Amino acid sequence: MTANPIFCAIDTPDLAIASRLAAQIADHVGGLKLGLEFFCANGPEGVRQIARAAGKDIFLDLKLHDIPNTVAAALQAVIPLKPRYLTLHATGGLDMLKAAREAAYEAADKTAAAPPKLIAVTVLTSFDQADLAEIGVNATVSEQAHRLAALAAEAGLDGLVCSAHEAKLLKSEFGHLLRIVPGIRPATGEVHDQKRVMTPAQALEEGASLLVIGRPITQAADPKDAARRIAADIGIVATRASQAQ
Repeated sequence: MTANPIFCAIDTPDLAIASRLAAQIADHVGGLKLGLEFFCANGPEGVRQIARAAGKDIFLDLKLHDIPNTVAAALQAVIPLKPRYLTLHATGGLDMLKAAREAAYEAADKTAAAPPKLIAVTVLTSFDQADLAEIGVNATVSEQAHRLAALAAEAGLDGLVCSAHEAKLLKSEFGHLLRIVPGIRPATGEVHDQKRVMTPAQALEEGASLLVIGRPITQAADPKDAARRIAADIGIVATRASQAQ
C-alpha cells in the first residue's frame, strides 16, 4: 500500500485546537476531514488555515441536502476552497446530485481549480435497521445503501460514504466509485455514538477506499502517536515527504 487512506475527522469548533491537531498528525494521515461543526464556527477562512497548517488534502464533509438550485449555489461557493472531497446526501435525489456535479465543474472552470471528488452519503453509520424504520424507510440497511449508490452512479458522482459492512457489496456493484468509510474504531477503541463499526484493517479488507477516523485519534492522550499506531497497523509508514509525491 503506497498511499495513506486515513482521513482524520477534526470535529471541533475551536480553530486553535483544530490547527494544532492538524499539524501534530500530518505526517501520519492522508488528509483531514472538516465537518459542519467546524465549518459553521470558522467558515471558509478556517478551512484555508487548516489546509495551510497540515499541507494535506481536505475532505469537506458538509453533507449538502436541499433543492438542486441551492445545492448548486453552495457548490459554487466552496469550490475556491479547493477541497479534495465534498459530501452530499444521496437522499437529495438524482436532480440534486446532477446539479451539484454540473455546478462543481462549472465553478472549477471559472476559478482554474480542480473540481472536488463529489461523494454521496448513503446510510449514516450512526443508523441501524430500527433507525431506518423510524423514518419510514422500508428496506434493510444494505438495500437502502445500494439504492442510493445507484443514484450516485447515475448522476456521475465520484464516490460513496458507506459503512464498512456495505463496502464489499458496493465495491462489487459500483467498483468505479470510491468508498469512504467512517465508523472506524481500533479493536480496543470505544464505539461512542456509532452503531456499524469496524477496525481499520477489517474495513480495508472489506473494500474501503478511504477510512475516516476521528475520536480514536483526536481524543487520544497523544494524537500523533495514535495516528502513527493506526497507520502502522495497516502497513503505512507515512511521512510528509512521501505524501507530497
